[in-house]
Amino acid sequence: MSVLEKVRPAERPATPGKARRRVTDEQGRRVRTWELALRYLLLLALLALTVGPFLWQLSTSLKGPTEDIYTSPPKFLPSDPTLHNYERVAETIPVWDYAFNSLKVAGANVVTNCVGSALAGYALARMRYRGRRVATLVFILAMLVPAESIIIAQFTTMRELGLNNTLIGVVLPACISSMNVLLMRNAFLNLPYEIEEAAYVDGANAWQRFLRIALPSVKGTLAVVAIFAFMGAWDDFLWPLIVLSDPSKFTLTIGLNYLHGTFANDERLVAAGTIIAVAPLIILFACLQRHFFRGVGEGAVKG
Repeated sequence: MSVLEKVRPAERPATPGKARRRVTDEQGRRVRTWELALRYLLLLALLALTVGPFLWQLSTSLKGPTEDIYTSPPKFLPSDPTLHNYERVAETIPVWDYAFNSLKVAGANVVTNCVGSALAGYALARMRYRGRRVATLVFILAMLVPAESIIIAQFTTMRELGLNNTLIGVVLPACISSMNVLLMRNAFLNLPYEIEEAAYVDGANAWQRFLRIALPSVKGTLAVVAIFAFMGAWDDFLWPLIVLSDPSKFTLTIGLNYLHGTFANDERLVAAGTIIAVAPLIILFACLQRHFFRGVGEGAVKG
């Protein structure tokens, strides 16, 4: 007796050239082609809005005196690049002295914010005492106060202390930022309590637990605090303008203002001064970007 067998046709392998690759998002859902194109268009537009002005200033600073910077359509790449505009900035104002003053202010601001914010954040997050929640609320409310509303009171305080026209008077009001304190607090809150409890059982005191266990675990957030403190002090214009009156103590942002006033029609000179002011921020972020992105996740959510 014969047995009839139903034989399934062999499945042919898909041709590699004809296989369509599916693009999915982080949740595994398929992203359509027009949605992907729209996302890239929005990213390119955002990139043009953020990076475009800086690249245009860089291009303008490298153009020679005979090159027209007002051509239509605009010419982005300089035909004959030159560094003469940067030399003219140094000849017009003591730019390196101003930059050194800004570096001293920014360096002091970084040190005071890192040390003070770490200590205050650890006390708010890990220690038990009366009024801890009230102290946290005070730091949150301090973030809501506009700096312009207290600037007269700050100036009066510096005058009474005899710190007008000094770099210490520039540093002192911003030596510890409430936002940086809350960042450090949230970073310390994310650390497991079991680690510190084990150190406490082994006989470690509060300083040893802070220096040897807690602080090394939040290096990323410390990098975030350092970047924010440096950028805030380096870019600050209003407060140094109010406090300082001696030109030899001017910071870079105030000194570059002379380029706008005296050489308002020479955009090449202004662009060169702008690049000199922005370059340290780019270098700092390039050196700390790995710690920065890790630190944003350490203390950005939990509160």
